[in-house]
Amino acid sequence: MATLIAVNYQHFALTTRRRDHPVTTIEQDPPDERISRSDQQRLGVERRGIEYIPDDERHGRPWQLGAMWSGLVMNVLTVVYGTLLVAMGLNWWQALLAIVLGNLTWLIAGVVSIAGPTAGTTTFGVSQMIFGRIGVRPVAFFNWIMMLGYEVLDLVVMVLATGALLDMAGVKVSIAGHVLIVVILSVLQAVLPLLGHAAITKVLRLLAIPFAAIFLVMACLVADDLHVDDGAPASWALFLGGVALAASGSGLGWSSSAADYSRYLPAGTSRYRIIAAVTAGGGIPQALLMALGAAIAIALPDAGDPIAGLSTVFPGWLVVIYLVLVIVQMLSLNGVDLYSSGVTLQALGVRISRWQAVLVDGVLCGFVGAAVVLSGSFYQFVSTFLLFMIIWFAPWAGVFLVDLARRRGRYPHASAAVYQSFSRAGVGAQVLGMIAAALCINTTVFVGPVAAAFGGADLSIAAGLLAGALTYPILLRLTSRGEAA
Repeated sequence: MATLIAVNYQHFALTTRRRDHPVTTIEQDPPDERISRSDQQRLGVERRGIEYIPDDERHGRPWQLGAMWSGLVMNVLTVVYGTLLVAMGLNWWQALLAIVLGNLTWLIAGVVSIAGPTAGTTTFGVSQMIFGRIGVRPVAFFNWIMMLGYEVLDLVVMVLATGALLDMAGVKVSIAGHVLIVVILSVLQAVLPLLGHAAITKVLRLLAIPFAAIFLVMACLVADDLHVDDGAPASWALFLGGVALAASGSGLGWSSSAADYSRYLPAGTSRYRIIAAVTAGGGIPQALLMALGAAIAIALPDAGDPIAGLSTVFPGWLVVIYLVLVIVQMLSLNGVDLYSSGVTLQALGVRISRWQAVLVDGVLCGFVGAAVVLSGSFYQFVSTFLLFMIIWFAPWAGVFLVDLARRRGRYPHASAAVYQSFSRAGVGAQVLGMIAAALCINTTVFVGPVAAAFGGADLSIAAGLLAGALTYPILLRLTSRGEAA
């Protein structure tokens, strides 16, 4: 492992206010331990974890946040999501419609983002106000698992790209060689998240331009091989499954990390500009790249992963440039995943610093990534993972959005917020929403009874969102009446 810079910062202080309702508050740093923005800029390492971001450390504008999301989604995995839609059996027009509907969920990510500047903390720092300090932990655990899954996907793509480059150079990679590549890339991917928020956002903004250029060239080259009239339309059930997969891989799937990156914006930043920047910055390029993925899948139907067979469609020089950019982009993308999973691990109540959390996730990612690479079942892993994650984050999004509307987007500063230990309303709505989503999901390993009754139609996103959103205010009213009584 590379030498790491150990950084210290405060933890949540648990303060009992009343015996019947234990609550917590986040203590302010002592004056001699506070971290100024100039110190962070000089050191190049972010020292903040889940705690409140003071006003003197706030910076940036909404368009920069949107540009960060653009740089994030301009990656090969976005193309993969589009190819999966065709692999499911959707024709060209069905795939396009599923892509448009799925990417409309970037509006959810935009709305969640406005909580960051107001509360000054991460998405799951804000979620503690909804579910309680202890009640949020199971939900945060699911988010941590999801981030770990995304990290594995990114790592596997990097290994495939590295192997393809070596193969083009005449070097045959053995099983031991693949394991060595996994270890090296696992170390490299930890650098950016250790540096923190400022480094991640800057690198992603810079990568947006070269990736936009390379994908534009690829789109022009594949256009002649695209036959949009080929293929009979898939069933209604398969189409709904495609919409669920597209939403899971786009805005809805990123909503749980949205406030992690907007929290550094000044508290007075326009909410409408934040929503517009995130929705457009993430949704437009991701929809275009998913469409490119669908086009590549039609032109290259026999590829077993996002790297295999590229040389049969694109010239060798373009494939080399593309693969190099893929590795760089995946390293940056895993910086986002490792950063968010680190602060989520803190929300779980684990007494661990952010850089230590990055190392823990990096090691776990390496082990799981090696297993996926050696198994050779990339597409199956991706589709199953994306669909199963809907079970938890669709209800969470419904509860979060209703709570945000109830508060009118006005959250107390995390430095002075008071948390109850366990919110029966928040946790109850989450559980009911997860049950509803599980009943309506359709995957290769599990089909919910409701989905089966409707001919395999996957209604998990709508069921989870609506169940969480509708039951939360009802449970809030019932629990408040019980406490008053």
